Amino acid sequence: MSIKSDTPWRGVYVASALPFHDDLSVDFDGFADHVRFLAEGGCHGITPNGSLGEYQTLTPDERARVVTTAVEAAPEGFGVMPGVAAYGTLETVRWVEQAAEAGAQSVLMLPPNTYRATEEAVIHHYREAAKVGLPIVAYNNPFDTRVDMSPRLLAQLHAEGLIVAVKEFTGDCRRPYEIAELAPELDILVGTDDVLLEGGIAGAKGWVSGYPNALPRACVELYELVTSGDFGDLNRALPMYRDLHELFRWDSRSEFIQAIKLSMDIAGRKGGVCRPPRTPLGEEHTADVQRATEAALAAGYR
Repeated sequence: MSIKSDTPWRGVYVASALPFHDDLSVDFDGFADHVRFLAEGGCHGITPNGSLGEYQTLTPDERARVVTTAVEAAPEGFGVMPGVAAYGTLETVRWVEQAAEAGAQSVLMLPPNTYRATEEAVIHHYREAAKVGLPIVAYNNPFDTRVDMSPRLLAQLHAEGLIVAVKEFTGDCRRPYEIAELAPELDILVGTDDVLLEGGIAGAKGWVSGYPNALPRACVELYELVTSGDFGDLNRALPMYRDLHELFRWDSRSEFIQAIKLSMDIAGRKGGVCRPPRTPLGEEHTADVQRATEAALAAGYR
């Protein structure tokens, strides 16, 4: 599978975990190997420097090298859509510029989130970033940013040519329909693993997802079934979705990084440790993730 040059943000984009060495330095070789693994697993692209990639704990040099490593490791037709979140608009613009210079095809961008930004501030933020020229996918995550990008605001941003798509993380399955009414050409990307089926039925054009880090082939197959528009495919997808939903729900919990990395370890990939302040999962959560992951693997999901 490969991305299309005119819509490089579509398909299954993996919000990538980032491996660390035992001394908590970044394992760039391991990350490059993970990029290739995801491509071989059928994913369409990767989104480094998101929350799952622990970008908040990286130095600027590390963060820049994560992007260049992803671009250099990506085979032809495999997209790179870095997260460019920052507290200040000027800093966000610099990260968009760095992504463009590295060779990324698009970026994933949060609204300003140092405070509950007004719509005017959000619009200005995206206007400045759009001047760089890379396609921007807005990221609506009101839980972490305290800024809810309403369907009306998203429609305005799209009408101005500032964004091409939105990663919808609210989990509200009514949102895609309202967004489509107000901005029918704005692509909607499922932003939470545990509403993939609902988003696919609603017409999503992509999925920015966490669990393909551990189970890429199964996740790609499931995405293709729920977005095909064929009711027979939906009937085939539903048992898979039920089997994987217990794991997918971790994507919306505060321990999602530790959970997904643990599933990676169990599946034979390098998940490993997180940088502080994140600590390992407690015994109960560890047991829950281990049980659900082992059940998925036993059922043939890879």
